[in-house]
Amino acid sequence: MSRKYSVLVVEDEPLIAEDIAGYLLENGFAVLAIANNAKEALEILKDNMPDAILLDINLGDGMDGIELATQIRTTEKIPVVFLTSHADKATLDRAKQTIPAGYLLKPFDGKDIMTSLEIAIFSHSQQNGIGRTEPDLNGLNEALPVALSQREFEILTLLKTGKTNKEMADALFISVNTVKTHMLHLFEKLDVSNRTQALFRIREMTGSR
Repeated sequence: MSRKYSVLVVEDEPLIAEDIAGYLLENGFAVLAIANNAKEALEILKDNMPDAILLDINLGDGMDGIELATQIRTTEKIPVVFLTSHADKATLDRAKQTIPAGYLLKPFDGKDIMTSLEIAIFSHSQQNGIGRTEPDLNGLNEALPVALSQREFEILTLLKTGKTNKEMADALFISVNTVKTHMLHLFEKLDVSNRTQALFRIREMTGSR
């Protein structure tokens, strides 16, 4: 089975934190830990390196999320997605200084979180030179127990460009439901559960860097 990508959740409201963690687990991610404040987050990061951090800006007493992100950025390259109920210009301007991978306004749903994380992790890998070599169908099928069809390979190629299901359907002149069916088959053959894991799985199989 391919590695699950881990996420550190930094959120001072326990119920929200548990909801986020539950959704991550349901969608194929691993929850490294839940931290309720900046101090806990920094302790966790001393010995662990998540693939992404979901970080609430308002962490109550002590260091806030923007200050925490600034400190993390001085030593580690980890994509950070901010969670906040504040959309005022001052907060946004402060957040921008940390070069976040995403910014989610509360209330948000699980789909928002999933989309933001997929984009954050994939963009981070691209910026760091991971996975620039294009695999070919024959090479992939040699490494898979069940071969991909030509159509599944076409879906995979479009998926790598970040296209939506609708955009893939238009490009291939098929229905969105057909795209979804091919995606399910593709994920099953790659032994993954979402788009991000599929892209990283291909890199693992082809040795791309």
